[in-house]
Amino acid sequence: MLGGAAGPYPLGMALQTETRIVRHVLDAIADQKLHAGTKLGELELAAIFACSRAQIRRALAMLAQYGVIELRRNRGAFVIVPGPDEARQVFEARRAIEAVICRNVVANADEVDFARLRAHLADEARAGTAMSRSQVLRLSRRFHLILAEIGRNAVLEKYLAELTLRSALILGCWGTSRDRLCASGEHDEILAAIEARDTALAVALLDHHLMHLQDEIDFSAPPPARSPLAQVLAAD
Repeated sequence: MLGGAAGPYPLGMALQTETRIVRHVLDAIADQKLHAGTKLGELELAAIFACSRAQIRRALAMLAQYGVIELRRNRGAFVIVPGPDEARQVFEARRAIEAVICRNVVANADEVDFARLRAHLADEARAGTAMSRSQVLRLSRRFHLILAEIGRNAVLEKYLAELTLRSALILGCWGTSRDRLCASGEHDEILAAIEARDTALAVALLDHHLMHLQDEIDFSAPPPARSPLAQVLAAD
């Protein structure tokens, strides 16, 4: 048993359940389904995932480490509401980290990596008409994470995974055009520069792309309506 708090669940099952909860919440944030300010009630989550409140508490503590959930004393857990300073810092960090990642990709990528990126962009192109908004958003984020994997720096990859989650939360809450997504055409231009081994152009295009995303933020815009947790976090 996990510290005597896991109730009837064996250790492996408890950890598997908590990991599943974390994955569902992070995916919902990345897909801009779970919005800023949403309360993550222990009882409601326990019912959705058919688990104990102790497991929910541990999962929420894990989620807090990603910087997208805050635990308020005597009030519970809430999806963080990002403000202007946080938005600026998140995108500033992304631009700095992704510039280094891009340089590493230009230096390290081989034909297998290029084929992987081209296949991903083909998926993005098909997603424009054949997939849901959440699937398109997931593919868009995945492009940046693939670059991080090809850059072969596990530390930068880890930080970028967190930053893309936080920027998805920011854009989902304060994006000026809720139907506009990360432009796949810009991804195509970035890949073309990488394949040409033009480091300066690839970095400049990626920086422009991230600035384009940041320019979509408008803190005077009304936040989107929140959907019921049971609908957003449909457990598998």
